[in-house]
Amino acid sequence: MMQIGKFNVLKIARDTKIGLYLTDGKADVLLPNKYVPEHFEIGDELEVFIYLDQEERPVATTLEPYIYLNEFSLLRVNYTNKFGAFLDMGLEKDLFVPFKEQARPMEQSKRYLVYMYLDEKTNRLVGSSKTNQFLDNKDISVENGEEVDLIVSHITEVGINVIINEKHKGLLYKNEVYDDLRTGDRIIGYIKNIRPDGKIDVSATKIGFDKVEPSAQYILDELKASRGFLRLTDDSHPEDIKTVLKMSKKTFKKAIGTLYKQKLIEIKEDGIYLV
Repeated sequence: MMQIGKFNVLKIARDTKIGLYLTDGKADVLLPNKYVPEHFEIGDELEVFIYLDQEERPVATTLEPYIYLNEFSLLRVNYTNKFGAFLDMGLEKDLFVPFKEQARPMEQSKRYLVYMYLDEKTNRLVGSSKTNQFLDNKDISVENGEEVDLIVSHITEVGINVIINEKHKGLLYKNEVYDDLRTGDRIIGYIKNIRPDGKIDVSATKIGFDKVEPSAQYILDELKASRGFLRLTDDSHPEDIKTVLKMSKKTFKKAIGTLYKQKLIEIKEDGIYLV
């Protein structure tokens, strides 16, 4: 069955003056001339994205959109009117976000994290910046320590709210993040703790001993890049360690302890030396 808002593999059914008609065996859709490949034969299969044109008719394109059905993306507002906002989704038609689906009034040229869904009443693709309604922390599909995909949702005084695997809400604590993150950024994270109430704490680094190994390797790489010396020790201020190595003092101490035991470094009063 042909799916609006996603890529579909369809067969070329017939060639017309306005383009190719593609079929899934049950329904046909037009691929306009501008997207028709240079060489083709009737019966060939094409992978195309299906959306609704300005007259709300299904149409195919070979362009890749910035957002897919039932997914999140950071999109720019092209314009607004009395009905809502229209966001650039990388196609000829913009994604409509009605006022009722705006977490706060959208402004032209600004970017917002939105979720795209299919409105069952109108069969139209619609966007929403009220992202929490599309996340579920009751039926949790991740486990402690698991590597996950994170999307930065919004940043508060407590921490950085993230979307986990496009399914769940999670929180990154600011004192555990050493990179500047912004809404819409996508990073790899790890499940730190799943609470009884369904709230999920996540970390930007691996949990437990596994966390030390990449950190130790990172310190070795930095030592090699710095001619075998770093002016950091156990007594260094946490902010100095964070600035130079982008890691916490606790992680730093564990990492250099591992390297010292393996006789890869020497720790002296003025800093760390590569052996």
